[in-house]
Amino acid sequence: MHSPAGPPSASPAPSPSPSASAGPLTPYGPASTAARIALVGDRSPSVRAHIRVPALLDALARRDQLVLDAYWIGTQDAEADDALAGFDAVWLLPGSPYRSEAGAVAAVRTARERGIPFLGTCAGFQHALLEFARHVCGLPDVQHAENRPEAEDPLIVPLSCSLRGHEGVVEAAAGTLAQRVLGAERTVERYSCSFGPGAAHLDVLRAHGLCFSGTDPDGEVRMAELPEHPFFLATLFQPELAGDGTRPHPVIRALATAAVEHAAREHAVTEHAVTGHAAGKVMSAC
Repeated sequence: MHSPAGPPSASPAPSPSPSASAGPLTPYGPASTAARIALVGDRSPSVRAHIRVPALLDALARRDQLVLDAYWIGTQDAEADDALAGFDAVWLLPGSPYRSEAGAVAAVRTARERGIPFLGTCAGFQHALLEFARHVCGLPDVQHAENRPEAEDPLIVPLSCSLRGHEGVVEAAAGTLAQRVLGAERTVERYSCSFGPGAAHLDVLRAHGLCFSGTDPDGEVRMAELPEHPFFLATLFQPELAGDGTRPHPVIRALATAAVEHAAREHAVTEHAVTGHAAGKVMSAC
């Protein structure tokens, strides 16, 4: 177990705040072998999903050999242009309303545009849809009703029946990332939310490439993904709450796998560049 390493070299650490940790949560092995994951959200001991994260990361390392150096990035810190530079995955966690809607949306946009593995859960799901609608679908004025109850054009609206503290069936569409990750076309998941996507703009989001890959038995959207992205998945349910917290939910394990693969690719690219540069220097010396 190594001492807490600094944040990714491509981006300085956010200044200490109630929502940002000073170092990694899973210090297993040399930092160079671990993928770096940004836990975006306003860390709070009152949010059950947040409390479970350290044990889940520990289980990923021990049970699955998926080692992640995890750093909390508060949503206000996430507003900075380079806040997520150097990370191998972005996990936008529950805990709405966020302190900064802009920061949450910026985190989604960075992951989407740069091909960084992304998972959004609960509020993370809601803000992933918000980002896609605004920046891909040309709907800059859509809003989240929890953040702006008076909004004239809400994309995220109060659910007709709150799911806070409830479990529900999720049906994953065959052939989707959601179905492959879950390993089944029908699962039971835990929720802690009262807001979800309204029906008004769903067809526009579909037309621009967002796949609603999981629904409840009534067809209400519960999962979304981007098929053209290396790994982009969002769930209205909270996989953090599955079981007793000692076995990571398949969705979380899939994100960890994608993060490690991203880190390996980035390492290979760096090694190739260094080797090529060294070879060039030898040739020029000759």
